[in-house]
Amino acid sequence: GKTLEGDVTSWNMGAERMFGYTAREIIGQHVSVLIQAQLRKEEQRILEKLGQGARVDPYETQRIRKGGDIVDVSLTVSPVQDAEGRIVAASKIVRDITAQKQASQYARSLIEASLDPLVTISPDGKITDVNEATVKVTGVPREALIGSDFSSYFTEPGQAGEGYRRVFEKGFVTDYPLTIRRKDGRLTDVLYNASVYKDVRGNVLGVFASARDVTAQKQASQYARSLIEASLDPLVTISPDGTITDV
Repeated sequence: GKTLEGDVTSWNMGAERMFGYTAREIIGQHVSVLIQAQLRKEEQRILEKLGQGARVDPYETQRIRKGGDIVDVSLTVSPVQDAEGRIVAASKIVRDITAQKQASQYARSLIEASLDPLVTISPDGKITDVNEATVKVTGVPREALIGSDFSSYFTEPGQAGEGYRRVFEKGFVTDYPLTIRRKDGRLTDVLYNASVYKDVRGNVLGVFASARDVTAQKQASQYARSLIEASLDPLVTISPDGTITDV
């Protein structure tokens, strides 16, 4: 708890464990002792907003422990009213989200480590996240890709749309062929493997898809085909049961 001027008025055991200060050490001090210099104006704005009766949404920021360590936190701030209903103080709940932040950064590093284009797609076909490989293969900046239609980056948008819809219906697709059209017109043949991803309750949130560039394989196949067709002699391949498989 604290006054609207920022002086600490109450401090529970949870705050003591998180920040390292006892109630005796911290009560009466200004809350800025817990805040980095560059974030103190943010705190002042929050208190002013609260004092004016405006709603303050939960937000993420950082705070300083007694020993100087920085901790990532999520803050929920509520007004404290007197008997006449006037806002006279603030109550704040602070949650340590360091572990969640580290897990998120680790997941991001794994995504960016992939040389294959990776993308997440919402149920309505909008791109919600991409890695740097997707930026390179499309020639479009990340901020422009996010929120745009997944299907619009392919030579056959209808086929691309059918692909992600099939994932939502079946739960996955494998080796789904598409051709990405880069911003400068360059084409990249890919095979997509995709599956749905869910929240902790099992609700489907979207599709996670990875694309494998098969342009080189396709060119090699076309080259092999051209050698076969260059022969003036009849050529044929036959299966073990005597069925013709190519000519």
